[in-house]
Amino acid sequence: MTGYAALSRQVGHALLAVELRSVNSRFLDLQFRLPEELRPVEPSLRELLTSGMSRGKVECRMAIQPAADAAPQLAINEILLAALANSDRRIRDAMPDAQPLRVGEVLHWPGMLANDETGAEALREASVALLKTALAEFAATRAREGDKLKAMILERIERMRQRLAQIQSQVPEAIAAYQEKLAARLREALATTDDERIRHEIALFGVKIDIAEELNRLGAHLDEVRRVLEAGGAAGKRLDFLMQELNREANTLGSKSVSKELSDTSLEFKLLIEQMREQIQNIE
Repeated sequence: MTGYAALSRQVGHALLAVELRSVNSRFLDLQFRLPEELRPVEPSLRELLTSGMSRGKVECRMAIQPAADAAPQLAINEILLAALANSDRRIRDAMPDAQPLRVGEVLHWPGMLANDETGAEALREASVALLKTALAEFAATRAREGDKLKAMILERIERMRQRLAQIQSQVPEAIAAYQEKLAARLREALATTDDERIRHEIALFGVKIDIAEELNRLGAHLDEVRRVLEAGGAAGKRLDFLMQELNREANTLGSKSVSKELSDTSLEFKLLIEQMREQIQNIE
């Protein structure tokens, strides 16, 4: 969800600039910093951004500055000026003591300096077009960042896959060794040679430490993470949920561990999951 784009374009005697920034957020939060001339097009700009993204805190800044080669110009409303001059003469003819209008008063007269509505409309149209272009660049930067994040996550997934394959082959041996150790302790604690009783206790405990289901679920979740990444599109929320499920299975794996290797694997899984989870916060 992080991204950045900045573009500028000359429109008449003005330089129109747009800047887009986005940071992480669970929802779509749009903020606009616009000059007064562009306030009327804010709904159109908002619609553009909403259609292009679904999550992130996005700031859109626009600015209008005189172009470097633009000479300052004042557009005088000639019709209003003539009417005002005529009224000034008539009033002073009727009231000789009346003070004539000053230049400053004339310039500040409402409507005297034409606001060039045609130019303002051109700026508004250009602002929408410029944002479309900036949004395409913005999406491209986010896509490049997304490719890097995807590669990182797939690399962690592959490491977990390899580790999962290793422990799946080690689990039967680890459980058998633990059961033998447990049988010796039971004989000592129960002070009995009743093998049937011992086998019963071991069987009950074996059910509790069976991690086959957790290993299967871990594999299934890893497959789903890969599928979601390959499918593309907005995947952040789905991936975040899968990280929670992976972490849950890793915790259960650690709680059922019967060997140092399984405990180490559980910790390694949780570290890899946390690394992925932190980066997934940057994915829409």
